[in-house]
Amino acid sequence: MNQKTLITSLLFLSFIFSATAQEIIAHRGYWKTDGSAQNSIAALMKADAIKAYGSEVDIWLSSDGVPVVNHDADVTLDGKKLLVQETPFATLRKMKLANGEPLPTVEEYLDAFEKCKNTKLIIEFKTHRTKEREDELAQKVIDMVHERGLQNRVEYISFGINFVAQVIKLDANAPVYYLNGDLSPRVIKSMGAFGIDYHHNVLKKNPQWVKESHDLGLKVNVWTVNSTEDINKMIDLNVDFITTDEPLLTEELINKRK
Repeated sequence: MNQKTLITSLLFLSFIFSATAQEIIAHRGYWKTDGSAQNSIAALMKADAIKAYGSEVDIWLSSDGVPVVNHDADVTLDGKKLLVQETPFATLRKMKLANGEPLPTVEEYLDAFEKCKNTKLIIEFKTHRTKEREDELAQKVIDMVHERGLQNRVEYISFGINFVAQVIKLDANAPVYYLNGDLSPRVIKSMGAFGIDYHHNVLKKNPQWVKESHDLGLKVNVWTVNSTEDINKMIDLNVDFITTDEPLLTEELINKRK
């Protein structure tokens, strides 16, 4: 094999590897396993144990200003639905997750995350009723991250434009992604965000947005991709990250392409 052929072969192999080098983010942690639950500290630690690139977590601000972990806008306690952002932490603390853990604070979650060796924390700021409450939550959480020296291990996502803007304002170096799926990569670039993080149906309708993003120096995440068919489609699109409730299946499918 002459030198030109060797170089061509190496470049081809490099392209094949890069085209299948997606990273996996465990959606709400690795919760589909024994002893775990969505957004639990156990789910975070189990995501770290399987060496997922990231473990996603959803956060709110309680009525008395405590950043807490929960996906939905409400919780059910004693048969009553309570809005998280309108409920004091002492009441929210009575909530038990499916694995028996109490509803955690962001502070407790970060304390546990400090012990992780492999995974990054992907914090989703949930949209609140007022900009002031969102600003308060962003400030408190980013301060917590910086106080622990974790800023290089934490990334942020949100459906809310205000949260994206606040992250950029408070920590210009922090990777932050927009979730809503209604803005082109060029607009995301102009905002100063790190990339797009859109539902897989959005990218199926706009597959050109992946290459557009890459050409603009942006990263592409996709959520929440669970079926074999959809995972393979996203691998084919050459997205950078796949957020999934099925991290082991996703890893298996990615490895088959290597």
